[in-house]
Amino acid sequence: MSTADVRAALEEERAAALGRRSALERELASAVEAAAEGTADDEHDPEGSTTAFERAQVAAVLEQVRTRVAALDDALARVGDPGFGTCQRCGRPIAPGRLTARPWATTCVTCAAGSTGARSRR
Repeated sequence: MSTADVRAALEEERAAALGRRSALERELASAVEAAAEGTADDEHDPEGSTTAFERAQVAAVLEQVRTRVAALDDALARVGDPGFGTCQRCGRPIAPGRLTARPWATTCVTCAAGSTGARSRR
């Protein structure tokens, strides 16, 4: 995968993430506005979950999307650097397939799996 291909993939992913972020920001603002107007039943929703829970879910997803955008921005800033595509933990090359799937990846599959496993054992 060429640098131009990686940059194009990052820019495409970033555009999608920005669209998702905007939609979530609108959704959260609407939910907050409804709660402020008193039109939302914050105690009980006939559908089952509370509106506060739904707002918390949207806020959590929004934070994940914001984190993704920051990671994409970081990757776009580094894409031309000599160290791009090198694992930030072990220094080995990140497999081309991983960069194709996750062009913002900063770790190889082995190191990424190791950090996931460490969290799941806690």
